Amino acid sequence: MSTFASLPLAAQSPRAASDAAAAASDARSAASDAPRSARRWALPGGLTRAQTVTAAAIVGAALALAGIGLYLSFEHVAVFAHERLGFATLGKARLFTVGVDVGILVLIALDLLMAWLRRPIGWVRFPVWLLTGATLVLNAASAAPTAGAWTTVDYVAAFAHGIVPVLFIAVVEIGKTAIDRVVRQAAPAEGVPLHRWFLSPVPTFTLWRRMKLWAVGSYAAAVERDKELRVYRVMLERQHGSVRKAPSDARLPLTMARYGLSVDEALALPQEAEAREQARLEAEEDTRAAEEKRRAERTAQAEIARLRAAGDVQSARAQVSAATSRAEVEAAAAVAAAERAATADTEAHQSATAARADAERAAAEQAAAEARRRAAEADKAEAEARRDTAEAAATATEAERRAAAADAERAAAEQAAAEARRDAAEADRAEAEARRDTAEAERRVVEAEDELALSSRDRKIRRVARMILAAGGSAENLPLDAVMAAYSVSQTTASEYRTAAAEVLAHGYTPAS
Repeated sequence: MSTFASLPLAAQSPRAASDAAAAASDARSAASDAPRSARRWALPGGLTRAQTVTAAAIVGAALALAGIGLYLSFEHVAVFAHERLGFATLGKARLFTVGVDVGILVLIALDLLMAWLRRPIGWVRFPVWLLTGATLVLNAASAAPTAGAWTTVDYVAAFAHGIVPVLFIAVVEIGKTAIDRVVRQAAPAEGVPLHRWFLSPVPTFTLWRRMKLWAVGSYAAAVERDKELRVYRVMLERQHGSVRKAPSDARLPLTMARYGLSVDEALALPQEAEAREQARLEAEEDTRAAEEKRRAERTAQAEIARLRAAGDVQSARAQVSAATSRAEVEAAAAVAAAERAATADTEAHQSATAARADAERAAAEQAAAEARRRAAEADKAEAEARRDTAEAAATATEAERRAAAADAERAAAEQAAAEARRDAAEADRAEAEARRDTAEAERRVVEAEDELALSSRDRKIRRVARMILAAGGSAENLPLDAVMAAYSVSQTTASEYRTAAAEVLAHGYTPAS
């Protein structure tokens, strides 16, 4: 292979391409440096002003030739079509003649336009030739004698009627070839020389077949490629004694020659395959790294969700405990207030009773003294005693009323305390029932997961999904602390569990499924 690296085609083709690119760049710079008038008159082939004028004159002459041909043949062909070809009227025969002539002109214009645009259509010329031949025959037939044998003059007349169409087609073909050479002068088409077909027909056909199959536009390039392949075969035989003994990579140019690959292209195939394989492996590695990164992110998100859920549970427990404690404190305060009110009423009643007894004793003593001192004032003293007795009785009645109110308040406080204790008991019972329902649902989910034969990680992820549903359905509402506390895992793992659980919920998971 190192011997073959110095072959002319392999060594010179890049340099030739660079030289062609440099020449094209120089041509563009020269065109940009040319005067504006010269650029305005220049054609794509780089014609000067004089050449452009000459080309325009030739085109005008060709159009004039076409007009002359149409003028000379129109009436003859129309009359011949009406009289001999069965057209009902002369007008229809003239329309037929115009259609043939216009069809020829349209096809010729299309052929020249596609050649100018470097997109030639090779088969367009064949219908042009066919229509021109038909016009030629019709013109010659219009000059044929209606009766009797053909004379020399008749043949000359028929030939004269066909000269102008033939001349017009010749001008069109020459113009098309000229356009093709002007437009594609940088890469002229080079066919197989005629003498080679006579001197070596079979190898020449093989070479020509390769040129057509593998789009080799130059005969010299095809010969060089064939020479290159032959020299490479000889080098292989020289190095290994036989082509069959050469390594498979070294035999690639001989194997891939049937597919139109050059020696350099065939030898480059293993390196290209290795490069593609390396690119594929790198892409797989990148995909694997991205998947690991996403898995780590999901683990971290699951950990965060677990911690948040644990925090929410602890917060709820604290709120329930605070509410229960507040209710107990309020009940105890109410009981204490009722007891204090009852004690105050009792003390007031005792004070009223003692005061009444003291008043009665003082009144009796005063009455006795008054009786001893004045008998006349006994009635007054007795009246005052009765008044005092009535006032004492009213005071006792008020004390009893206050005692009854205190008893009612104590009973209401005891009832409020009983209701608070009943509410706390109902809350404890509801919490117990909720825990029992949760345990039952968890048991059913675990049984369903056992039937699905889920892995331990999948079970944990589904349990985190249920925690998310209990927290309101959003993964952000479930703290990672709750997940960490539930599974005793790190924050990263809890984040992965929460992220994976969110994805499971997004795919339609429900605790019953």
